[in-house]
Amino acid sequence: MLRNIPVLLDGYKLMVSEDPQVKTRENDKGESEVVTDWQGAPQYTVALFVKPLPVDGRPGGKGAEIKVTLETEPGEEISEGARVELVNPRVSHWENELGGRMMSGLSWKATGIKLAG
Repeated sequence: MLRNIPVLLDGYKLMVSEDPQVKTRENDKGESEVVTDWQGAPQYTVALFVKPLPVDGRPGGKGAEIKVTLETEPGEEISEGARVELVNPRVSHWENELGGRMMSGLSWKATGIKLAG
């Protein structure tokens, strides 16, 4: 399985579409718990709208929303509507069987996030 593939996002505009929050998951008891890395540091998620920038006077095209796991706390300046850049962005391919159907996709991860410019 392909994991942690570096991504170059030059040529794209990234805008926060949902404020960052601590990443959680449901444990075996049905309780919500904070997701941590192997050293116990909390992980965060942020929803971003990603859209290609215009090129040679042509419109940039359609965008898409992605959810990114952040390995460091995003900081208070990162909020809905902010233009941002990802620090060390990468994707990993995943596959799961769910109800007899094979599901697959990409998960996004970054070391951090900062204001654009």
